[in-house]
Amino acid sequence: MNIQNFNEIEPYLLLVISGLLIRQTLIFANQAWAKSYAQTISFMLLPIITFVITKTISGNIALSLGMIGALSIVRFRHPVKSALELIIYFDLITLGIATSVRTKWAIQLLLCTILILFIVKIINILFNKKNKNFYNISFNEGAQHHNLEVNTSKYIDFFENNINLKNSTNDLENNEFIYHFIFENKKDLFKFKEEIKNIEHIKKIETQIL
Repeated sequence: MNIQNFNEIEPYLLLVISGLLIRQTLIFANQAWAKSYAQTISFMLLPIITFVITKTISGNIALSLGMIGALSIVRFRHPVKSALELIIYFDLITLGIATSVRTKWAIQLLLCTILILFIVKIINILFNKKNKNFYNISFNEGAQHHNLEVNTSKYIDFFENNINLKNSTNDLENNEFIYHFIFENKKDLFKFKEEIKNIEHIKKIETQIL
């Protein structure tokens, strides 16, 4: 890779790293909202989108005014489900405008978007192998998740430490422990269900496939 190519990539690397550093700082400050999938992608992608927008409209007042009008389309009357949904709308609009000015910027934004989405997913898969999560699963982001509820007559440590556990409750009246798990795909849900089917003290297992 020559110096000229590196100079073009350098701002994108700086922006992604900066976004991740801010995310990690917020998590350190106990701001749990920054740990979700949508927020993780937003912290990495939004700075790049802003950078491409700035490069596209710099020195062109007419284009700047047109950009304001185009981006105002994102203000839908129906509620946006997640921060990521809004970011992707900005991304798509910026791709269209950047292409009309300089194709190279649009291609760079497209590649960054695809790479970030893939890389974050791959990182989370690697974390899962160590029974950890790179990001939290949230019900408020409009993403589709599958649910598994397990009722037991005894506290089970394996359930309490599982990365897919969303919440657990203890029904003292019925002497029952209720564990609620969420999964991003059916395969993981069925695999987990198969693993726990022979565990003692399980009274009931309910699944909800979306």
